[in-house]
Amino acid sequence: MHNPGHRFQAQERFADGAQYIGGRLGKGTSERAHTVVDPATGDDVYTYQLAGRDDVDAAVAAAAAAFPEWSGRTPGERSDALHRFAAVLAEQADEFAWAESLQCGKPIKLTREFDVPGTIDNAAFFAGAARQLAGQSAGEYSADHTSYVRREPIGVVGSIAPWNYPLQMAAWKVLPAIAAGNTIVLKPAELTPLTSLMFAEAAAEAGIPDGVVNIITGAGPEAGEHLVGHPGVAMTSFTGSTGVGKRVAEIATATVKRLHLELGGKAPFVVFDDADLEAAIQGAVAGSLINTGQDCTAATRAYVQRPLYDAFIAGVADLMAGVRLGDPFDRATDLGPLVSYAQRDRVAAFVERARGYARVVTGGEIPGGDLSSGAFYRPTLIADAPQDSEIVQAEIFGPVLVVVPFDTDDEGLRLANDTPYGLAASAWTRDVFRAHRATREIKAGCVWVNDHIPIISEMPHGGYKASGFGKDMSVYSFEEYTQVKHVMFDNTAVARKDWHRTIFGDR
Repeated sequence: MHNPGHRFQAQERFADGAQYIGGRLGKGTSERAHTVVDPATGDDVYTYQLAGRDDVDAAVAAAAAAFPEWSGRTPGERSDALHRFAAVLAEQADEFAWAESLQCGKPIKLTREFDVPGTIDNAAFFAGAARQLAGQSAGEYSADHTSYVRREPIGVVGSIAPWNYPLQMAAWKVLPAIAAGNTIVLKPAELTPLTSLMFAEAAAEAGIPDGVVNIITGAGPEAGEHLVGHPGVAMTSFTGSTGVGKRVAEIATATVKRLHLELGGKAPFVVFDDADLEAAIQGAVAGSLINTGQDCTAATRAYVQRPLYDAFIAGVADLMAGVRLGDPFDRATDLGPLVSYAQRDRVAAFVERARGYARVVTGGEIPGGDLSSGAFYRPTLIADAPQDSEIVQAEIFGPVLVVVPFDTDDEGLRLANDTPYGLAASAWTRDVFRAHRATREIKAGCVWVNDHIPIISEMPHGGYKASGFGKDMSVYSFEEYTQVKHVMFDNTAVARKDWHRTIFGDR
């Protein structure tokens, strides 16, 4: 399929191992090894030793040792370092794009035009945010006392990132944490560690001190759970499934950690009868197939008001049929493989079960021919599924869109809210009053109007309900990685004497 000559880079570049601790690469101490596989071809890319508990301990110790100096730098000094970081990322943009496509199967045009530029923009944004470590202005809220509020870094942050956007998730975890003066230990997914390791090396090249950014690449039950429960970790940030998020929360509460969870999604795509039908059709295909549907904000449930229902299905089916699957490094490719054969088979099983109660309009198959060696799955449209069915309620994480009709606005908004999730949604209408109602009543952390999927560094990303709590990106994310301290000054000796007398009486 694509040129195998590039594949040597991973094995040679990270020959010393996939653990980046205190500024040095090293081999993991687990007895288990793992092989990164190119999901487009099934070829081996990189084999490494997984992290064990000892690696987690070493990484936390390195982060703790680096914390006093890094947190003691002025916001301006940290900002300068992050500006240099953004510049290094920009210089290495093509290498990052290639590595991300190789390990994930993403089309190169997606990594070059979305993933990598978004990561560079995040770095530039948090370079600016680093200078805004502000509390509140001083004020006399109690007689003869002056109070003010400080925002301070928390300490060592332990973060766990998923495999669907490894580079961007590393940025979303690392950048706000270190901009606020924390140090971090990041555990990327075992399937996709390459760009996280490159990200840490780029931080070092930018002059960020050793130990500020550490990477441990290990399995969840061994390395991940030990990181979450580690007494030296002051905050845990996790992105992943709701089921695993519950386990993370359970472990983190034992040591009363600050907790940030960005969990699953099942985004509704609500099309009212006055919508621009052609725009909605194009938005549904793009929004459902982004990253081969492996996106927690992807459009997965299209609720279409009945007058547009049949035309919407026909239009989406026609557009999906023209989507080009193929080599991720071919600029003509629209859709790459899923991240693994296991994930492809999981998606296929969802669709096969749905055949018993819904209509598969297009797709619903594993392609053969030149694509048979990869983890490919055809874009799939399913119609007429009951609202309480698995295909409507469960997170599939693949290129599958389910379409359900509704009659009244009340019904459409009720159905949109009728899952445990609340991460993202979109409403399609020309009526400003309908749009305002939808954005107000849909219970999700982000609601787009006449669009679906774009995100920007200045705006927060995070969910409601079972989609978790806390925000990524924006100043809201920056503040997640700080703790608030009230400082109070007694302005007069008389006040101190009077306060003493109030508590203890005359002595």
